Amino acid sequence: MISRRLPLAAAALSTLLLASCGNTSLAILPKSSLQGLGGFGSFFSRTESFPTAAPSAKTLASAATKPKDRHHMPVYAFADRTRIIRTTAYTASEADHIVYGNSNATGTPLRYTDRVRSAAADWSFYPVGTVFRISGLPYLYVVDDYGSALAGNATVDIYEPTKELMNVWGSRQVEMTVVQWGSFTRSAEILRQRTSYGHCRAMLANIIRQKPDVGRVAKL
Repeated sequence: MISRRLPLAAAALSTLLLASCGNTSLAILPKSSLQGLGGFGSFFSRTESFPTAAPSAKTLASAATKPKDRHHMPVYAFADRTRIIRTTAYTASEADHIVYGNSNATGTPLRYTDRVRSAAADWSFYPVGTVFRISGLPYLYVVDDYGSALAGNATVDIYEPTKELMNVWGSRQVEMTVVQWGSFTRSAEILRQRTSYGHCRAMLANIIRQKPDVGRVAKL
């Protein structure tokens, strides 16, 4: 579960993120279409169990050599595209998300299709626009959201359109592969406008610490 602040309308970013997934004509399924209309919410609850695959022996061996974060999960370098991560789940219908409706932290709609789905993360770990896969699942996930509970760690929050599906996902460790890294510059540009919030300041500071040039560009 995450807490988002001040969604920013960014139509150009929305187009970029969709294009990065190879298809700009995907239909978005907002939570309103999944809850209370034709039983779609219960349909997804019955049929989706998210059968993630166990991490490979090679990935497990690599993880054992890494330093650990506060959740005792391995800390990776950006060069390590395949990794074991901790995941949780959230939904737009939770009490602390209703005010944001179906929007993510970029101001565009949260995605939940049979090909592309939204995810939230600390943008200094996984910058906005990062595309990844989870072993065993057919979807592409795109980081287009963040949350205060995610700041300072590598946990990734998976968007689900109903509380039932959120609970089905729960908390689990998965093997993920980064397909395409997002933009630290764009992340910094968005976060720079929200520094009144501690988690946004923390993410921005960590981006600038790792990539000083991004901090200068984001101020332009």
